[in-house]
Amino acid sequence: MTYDRLVCANCAAPVNEGRCPVCRASRARLQQQEEQQQGLFAGLSPAMLVALLVVLLATLALLAHQTV
Repeated sequence: MTYDRLVCANCAAPVNEGRCPVCRASRARLQQQEEQQQGLFAGLSPAMLVALLVVLLATLALLAHQTV
C-alpha cells in the first residue's frame, strides 16, 4: 500500500503531507517498508528474469554434459 492515499486519523490530512508527528511517523514507517521489499531481483523486468533463468539452465546443461 502506498501512503499517498492514506488519511491521518490524528489530523485528517493526507499522510504524505506529514502535517503532524503521527503522519510523519507513519510516512517514515511506510517508506522503510517499501525499501525493505525491494530485494535482489526487484528491479529486474520479467524478460530479464527469464533470460537469467535460460542462462542458468544452459550453464547447468553444459556442466552436466562435461561430467558425463
